[in-house]
Parts: sequence; C-alpha cells; structure tokens
Amino acid sequence: MTKKVNLVTDANSIASSVNEAVSQRIKLYRKQKKMSLDELSRRAGVSKGALVEIEGCKANPSIALLCRLAAAMGVSVADFVDVSSKPTVHLIAEDEIPELWKGDMGGRARLLAGSGGPDMTELWMWEMQPGEKFASPGHPEGTLELFYVQTGTLTLGVQDHLYVVKTGCSATARTDVPHFYENQGEHPLKFIMTVNEKAS
Repeated sequence: MTKKVNLVTDANSIASSVNEAVSQRIKLYRKQKKMSLDELSRRAGVSKGALVEIEGCKANPSIALLCRLAAAMGVSVADFVDVSSKPTVHLIAEDEIPELWKGDMGGRARLLAGSGGPDMTELWMWEMQPGEKFASPGHPEGTLELFYVQTGTLTLGVQDHLYVVKTGCSATARTDVPHFYENQGEHPLKFIMTVNEKAS
C-alpha cells in the first residue's frame, strides 16, 4: 500500500516539475523574442488570461496548446520541456522524459526527445488503453508525422478519413489538418511517433 502511494506522489511531483519548467521556459522565450502577452495571445489564438495562468504555473496546458504557443514563438515543444537537442549529443535519462498527455484509462504520451525550433523534429511514445482518443486541430502547414505501431491497432483519423495501422506496420501522415489517434481495439496500443515541423 505504501509503495503505491509513493508512486502516485512521485508521478504528481514529476508532473508538477514539468509544469513549472514549461511555464518558466514559455516566459523566457517570450521575453527573449520581445513578445508581449497580447502579441503572443494574438499569434497563438490563445486568450491572454490563459497565458497568464500558464506562465504563473496555475494551468496545465494541453499538447495542442503547447504546439500553438511553440509555433507562434518559432520554437518547439521540446524546447519548452527541455528535451531538445543540445550541441553534439544530449542524453536524457528515463526520469527526465516528460509525460505530456494522460488518458482517462491510464494511457500516456511521452516526448522522448526533440530538436529545437523553429524547424523541429520530435520523437514521441504513445500508450493508449481501449477506448482512449487524442484529437488535434492540426499543426502548421507542411507538418509530417511518422508512426510505427509496436502493439495493438492504431486508428488514425485525418480530416474525414480513417486509417487502421496494425501491429508491426508504419504510416506517414500530413497533420497540418485536424487529426486524431484512437485505440478502437480491445487490447492496449503502443506506438512511436515522429513529428517533423517546418518553420513557416
């Protein structure tokens, strides 16, 4: 029983430290780029109030929101969570890999590594339980995502089309349009995803 409580506490502590790092870096990049809250709000299509909450570490921004803020500032989500590449080689320990999405049934998405923006590449590990879904309104023009399904079956929705990616199979998709990932199967789903986004 004690072990379980400690694990939950550790998970909450890690999530809190990720949020703190994200809020500090968003504020730092905004100041470096001499961008006011009003300007960032306009560019990212996010309310000024929401930005104040994020920078004050009082909100837990979604992946989609982080993507919009990163694009508006010409950086990558990996820059926000400090898993972007540093000169030559940057090693990232397992306990430093941020979890940026949690499903209602225990699924999760972790940003394993990424390059700095504005031209950026990110490497993600997604785990989804049956019935879990993540939807995105779309990334900047020209964004490409690569998928490899390790276990289970990925249902990939891009605009009005559905694609089924089975265990051991791969896919590529232009994701500058509304899209979603879903586990419509009966077994857990685990897939690796790479996002390649070009500066606009």
